[in-house]
Amino acid sequence: MNKPAGDSGGLVRFRVDLAYDGTDFAGWAKQPGLRTVEGDLVKMFEKIFGKSKTDFDMRVAGRTDSGVHAKHQVCHLDIPEKRLSRIGRDPLNAFRLNTLISEDLIILDILPITSDFDARFSAVGRRYRYTIADPKFKKDPMMVRYALTHKRVLDVNLMNSAAKTLVGLNDFAAFCKPRAGASTIRNLTVFEVLRREDGLITIDIHADAFCHNMIRSLVGSIIAVSDGRLSVQDLVAVQKTGKRANKFKTIDAKGLSLESIDYPEPTEYAKQAILNRVMRETSDNSV
Repeated sequence: MNKPAGDSGGLVRFRVDLAYDGTDFAGWAKQPGLRTVEGDLVKMFEKIFGKSKTDFDMRVAGRTDSGVHAKHQVCHLDIPEKRLSRIGRDPLNAFRLNTLISEDLIILDILPITSDFDARFSAVGRRYRYTIADPKFKKDPMMVRYALTHKRVLDVNLMNSAAKTLVGLNDFAAFCKPRAGASTIRNLTVFEVLRREDGLITIDIHADAFCHNMIRSLVGSIIAVSDGRLSVQDLVAVQKTGKRANKFKTIDAKGLSLESIDYPEPTEYAKQAILNRVMRETSDNSV
């Protein structure tokens, strides 16, 4: 049964939906001396509630790397009830919060939520999109920040053939940066390549979760197939053996965007969080 917000040790949990242009951020995670999304959010909330030694116990659905954008990201944070009551009014609405941060970071919505909701571990899926400009796309200065440039014409049909071989519940160790004790088993449900009418290529990727550098490696692998540096059969062998042997690169983060996060019904938040913790407690899902 869901617990009411504010039941956990005098804390009120909030779900924050947000979007950002990742170009000028050194990723999500707070880092000394660097501008990050988490760092900017913590500073914003500290303007309202004062310093927090725990950074309000903020947790995010997907820890995006430097340069990765987000059209829809989700995080949660815990605010002490005493600090909320001391404000004496509703300080947490998207309009007001957006006056306290820069224009490349936008709060879409913020709402109190039950304490069994966990932005990361309650999630059941994440969808990302890569945007790539090859020679078939007419150069557009408006896309400089949002599309990865590739100098050779990409074979979309061949890329799709390669991508289909990787879909399913598999061990993606060959596509992930090694992490001690971290699981590399993921359920990849969508991996599709499309060339738009204007020539721009989009690659949609959906899975229950992603391990570190997985998306950038997956896309790098099918680009290698298109460029003739790797066959579809070679790619299948790489996945099955877990050995990459420098056959493809982890491509640049430019052009990658987190599109959405999927959650179950509220009654399933706690159950899903327990399941995911067991499977991936030590895993870092940066992309």
